[in-house]
Amino acid sequence: MENEVIGMIGLASLMIMIVLHVPIGVSMAVAGTVTFAYLRNWDAAFSVVGTEATTAIASADLALIPLFILMGNFAAGGGMARDVYKLAFTLVGHMRGGLAMATIGGCAGFGAVSGSSIATVTTMTKVAYPEMIKRGYSERVAGGSIAAGGTLGMLVPPSIIFVLYGVLTENFVLTLFAAAIVPATLAVVMHFIAIQIYLQASPESVRPAERTDWAGRLKALRDAWTVLLLAIVVAGGIYSGIFTVTESAAVGSVLAMFIAIFRGELSMRSFWAALHDTAATTAMIYVIVIGAGVFSYAMTLSLLPETLVNWIGALPVPPLVIIGILMIFYIIMGAIFDTISAMVLTLPFVYPVILQLGYDPIWWGVIMIMVIEIGMITPPIGINVLVMNAMLPNSSLGTIYRGIVPFLMADLVRLVILILIPALSLFLPTIMDMPR
Repeated sequence: MENEVIGMIGLASLMIMIVLHVPIGVSMAVAGTVTFAYLRNWDAAFSVVGTEATTAIASADLALIPLFILMGNFAAGGGMARDVYKLAFTLVGHMRGGLAMATIGGCAGFGAVSGSSIATVTTMTKVAYPEMIKRGYSERVAGGSIAAGGTLGMLVPPSIIFVLYGVLTENFVLTLFAAAIVPATLAVVMHFIAIQIYLQASPESVRPAERTDWAGRLKALRDAWTVLLLAIVVAGGIYSGIFTVTESAAVGSVLAMFIAIFRGELSMRSFWAALHDTAATTAMIYVIVIGAGVFSYAMTLSLLPETLVNWIGALPVPPLVIIGILMIFYIIMGAIFDTISAMVLTLPFVYPVILQLGYDPIWWGVIMIMVIEIGMITPPIGINVLVMNAMLPNSSLGTIYRGIVPFLMADLVRLVILILIPALSLFLPTIMDMPR
């Protein structure tokens, strides 16, 4: 039996295990081990499993993950999302659609701290949704702005998914962080524009809030100083060179904990809950990384990715057509899987294709993560929408999906812009002369 056929059987077995709800990391590890053993032998296969596990545990870059998760948990427990939202509301809440824009800004701000889309959606649903409904916003606008804003959680650096991409593709994490800044800013601006266009067609969906005076704005700024301090220390420490990325994550975690204690928001119970959630999430991610490594080795040995690269390279179509096909594929993947799973499942096959087509791997990291995040709000699934709906039993899925439409259109326009103008993503890494 040819190696490529064995690789396809291994890939098919992986898909079957996923359909049977076997955890994705375990599925990849099992499929990869068995495929590798069939191509070589069991001793070699188990040796790869041990090597991948050791490499993952010893990786300094992966050590960022539990630290950023812990920082996000302390930040959520410390009420920082509430403060960011209130600050954004005092600045733009009086404008037409200002509360929806404040929600988007709050999602971006909290996403920069938590680094997670789902964490951003769950937190902002608790904080922003009741306020928007109370102030006369329709369920459609409230649900759509939170679900769409939640997709910024993985795009705004520092982000766990960029750390994983950097580790799995051997690209510099800091360069990826810098490359995401302009696209993340563009995402916020495009969402603001989407709100204004939507309200032109449906002005009855919102009710303007009263303008907050400067005393109120200063009070909101004082209340949110802890969030600003955390963002300045973490981001400023990284980009100024005072801290390495790992050191910055460690300092940010400790600072977020002390802020939560200082504000009286961190009890012993919530402290242990934060540690428990961090440990559980980190363990899941490490299992996925180890499984992805084993599966990637097996696929490389089967020559299936190489065959795919050669086949795509021989297609008589421009590279942009292939990128367009990949975008559709990743939107579907994002609608079905979470961001991490969608990325690690496809990297062994897609990443070599991107390099073969001559595209920059840093640019592709930003584009891929962004399009998977778009998938997270794409009907008929969209994990962000499902999470929101579970938290809002009185709101229907259809209402949230209808609210998402203008943001989804804005996201697709943003995606086209960033694909056609790669310099927007590579601008900051280039002027900062960052390693590739």
